[in-house]
This record gives sequence, C-alpha cells and structure tokens, in this order.
Amino acid sequence: MKVLETLKKKILADGVIDASEVNEIETVLYADGSIDKEEADFLFELNDAVTDKNNHASWEALFVKAIAGFVLDDDDSNGEIDSEEEAYLLYKLQGDGQIDKTEKALLKYLKREVKELPESLAKLLK
Repeated sequence: MKVLETLKKKILADGVIDASEVNEIETVLYADGSIDKEEADFLFELNDAVTDKNNHASWEALFVKAIAGFVLDDDDSNGEIDSEEEAYLLYKLQGDGQIDKTEKALLKYLKREVKELPESLAKLLK
C-alpha cells in the first residue's frame, strides 16, 4: 500500500518514532478496524528500523496491540496461535537477527493471552 510506504519514509526520516507519529500510525492502521498482513509487515519493518532508539513509549504499546490483534483476532484460530501464525512470527521476529525489547514485550503479552505459547516462540523469551 502506497500510503504505508509514504508514512514509513516520513516517520523514519529522523530515525525515531514520537508520540504524534504513533497516533498517525494508529489512525492509518485502524481506519478499517483491523490489522492485515501488509500492515503487520509494515509494523515489523518500522520496529526493525528503530530498534534501540529513543522511541515514545506508546510505540511499544501500539506495536504489541496491533501485532497481537493480527495474530489472535482471526476467524481461523481466534485467541490461539496456529502453525501459520507461529511461522510468521518466528520469521518476523528473527528477521533482523535480534529480539529487541518491543518484540519481547509482544512475546510476553502473547504468553499471557494464549493458553499455550508455542515452544519455538517461548524460547525467544529466554
């Protein structure tokens, strides 16, 4: 989606995500009420680009809420992480070679929300 690419370039111009940018991201992503794969990919790309930067605290909260919603609020495996979602998360979380604090916050949230966090994801918390 061209809107996401334009937004990403604008946000990453200074290398950090501030509070107003978090609000803008949230408005764009939730315009249709849910997060789709393209939007989840966008969030992971943004997060990888701003790892260990002085981002506003609301960035982590939005990232966790949106990615968890994408994974858990679906028709096929509502409230659970199925094998396809597990593979997606593993690929995205390990894509840049590190699990940063925002991604760990996501994993901790998922661990609390699902009956059983797949072992491959649980290992990333150690």
